[in-house]
Amino acid sequence: MRYSRRDVVKIGAGAGAGLLLGWKPTFAQEPMLNTKPIPSSGERIPTVGLGARNYRIGEGWDPDKSGFYATIQKFHELGGKLIDTAPSYGPSELILGEIMDELGIRDDLFVATKVDREGRDEGITRMGRSMGRLRTDRVELMQVHNLRDWETHLPVLREWKEAGRIKYLGVTTSNARAYERLERIMQQEELDFVQVDYAVDRRASAERILPLAADRGMAVIINLAFGRGRLFRRTAGRELPEWSSEFDCSSWAQFFLKYVVSHPAVTCAIPGTTTPQHCIDNLGAATGRLPTPEMRRRMEEHIDAMPEPPSGR
Repeated sequence: MRYSRRDVVKIGAGAGAGLLLGWKPTFAQEPMLNTKPIPSSGERIPTVGLGARNYRIGEGWDPDKSGFYATIQKFHELGGKLIDTAPSYGPSELILGEIMDELGIRDDLFVATKVDREGRDEGITRMGRSMGRLRTDRVELMQVHNLRDWETHLPVLREWKEAGRIKYLGVTTSNARAYERLERIMQQEELDFVQVDYAVDRRASAERILPLAADRGMAVIINLAFGRGRLFRRTAGRELPEWSSEFDCSSWAQFFLKYVVSHPAVTCAIPGTTTPQHCIDNLGAATGRLPTPEMRRRMEEHIDAMPEPPSGR
């Protein structure tokens, strides 16, 4: 059985559960999000965005888009910018397109999607379909999903960038077995962004990928900052350490995210976010102080000392 953050809130004990969603009311009224620059342009974006992988409707998912609508509305109200989706995420692009259109906020957002097919023509068709589903004629970032046929797609993305159909281009992976290939691509190609997994208990990408991105002037988007819920399961029922207040942290979600975005090479983290409550909590990690290098090591040690959740749970 898998536990989501929502489940942890239900089963967590005492202050541990309360702290999980311990957002500050004043934040919702006066958002001031921390930002970092995109190296290739200098444009600044908030350090926490929104991953829309689970924007799906139907059996096993949400019954309708109302919760997603409220989440995107709150994200926009609080100053959120970067929303990451993909054509392989079911109806995510379609739902996001409808919501952005209904709210009239498309121009305020930084929309990132992906190309995930083999072959030039298939890729172009797929990207055109994404534009239609998102109800836009351009996106800020187009990424080659999981490095799939990147040799074919990157030249097309450069053509689209030159034509103004996309603002930035990049590649993604969330699989450590692909790091060696990602590293080779980063060394030989000019990329605006790379997207990779990184978390306080899964730090392999910090060994070579993140330093290389910094050296090559590439922005970094982090996926799986919560480890698909693994970190919430690992900390379920546990209170935040008192010293987390030293970097303005009031929930486990903020603990995990502040660790990630405090890495000098990281530009933005994109936690999966499907409720307004989690949106407020997550964006709280883009406010206030960040942990120092010394505090980051303390965070690592604190989490490493906890037993990992059973495999498959």
